[in-house]
Amino acid sequence: MGLRIIAVYKFCKAILLLIVGLGVLQLLQPNVLARAQRWVDALASSGADRRALQHVLGLITGASPQGLELVAIGALAYAVLFTVEGVGLWLGTRWAALLTVIATALLVPVEVYALARHISVPRVATLIVNLAVVAYLIRHLRAENPPTESYG
Repeated sequence: MGLRIIAVYKFCKAILLLIVGLGVLQLLQPNVLARAQRWVDALASSGADRRALQHVLGLITGASPQGLELVAIGALAYAVLFTVEGVGLWLGTRWAALLTVIATALLVPVEVYALARHISVPRVATLIVNLAVVAYLIRHLRAENPPTESYG
């Protein structure tokens, strides 16, 4: 059951990154940024929301087309990785558990760095969930293949 829950989590992350990657690619088309600015103006109900949306839009408009392409490629590559992890975990394969432990553990320092720069509830939650996933999968892998002891 635990592997399937983690698989669903990975599928959700893959879908989100697919949306982000495709959305960033859309920003390379003419007039999309102007349309995005109109959406920001329409969606922002409070001053704080508007400032946050304006900040994100400013980062996007300041990026070069090559930079946007790199962001899109990175998001789509991670979407593929999370999909592969999710499928493997759904099927209960050992390689998927190992891949997920390695890929997730490698991102923990990045998450800690981001958290050190700015503490927020989503960042803390992401770190806790990812550490829980790694711990669960390590326990699962050890239970599946316990270490052998030699007595000499």
